[in-house]
Amino acid sequence: MANSDFRTTFLVDQSPKEAYNAINNVDAWWQGEIKGKSNKINDEFTYRMDDIHFSIQKVIELIPNKKVAWLVTDSKLAFTKNKSEWTGTEIVFEISEKKE
Repeated sequence: MANSDFRTTFLVDQSPKEAYNAINNVDAWWQGEIKGKSNKINDEFTYRMDDIHFSIQKVIELIPNKKVAWLVTDSKLAFTKNKSEWTGTEIVFEISEKKE
């Protein structure tokens, strides 16, 4: 199977601590219905956006102010041929300060 990783980088005007805290406050930035917790290892939360997107994420790694990682344990996506395409994938946020 071909590698289908997706990676992107973006800059924000926040400290690593502020970014880390914001990422872990999922319902404040991810549009849709969020249920569950996302701030401790093994926490799980569901995300639902009408009949378009459903997924369950499990928190698998937390390094304060540096990294957040979730494992998608279930997904049903209306916008892809493979409706469970996200299942088994990791969503990883690596946080660092901009180097001048």
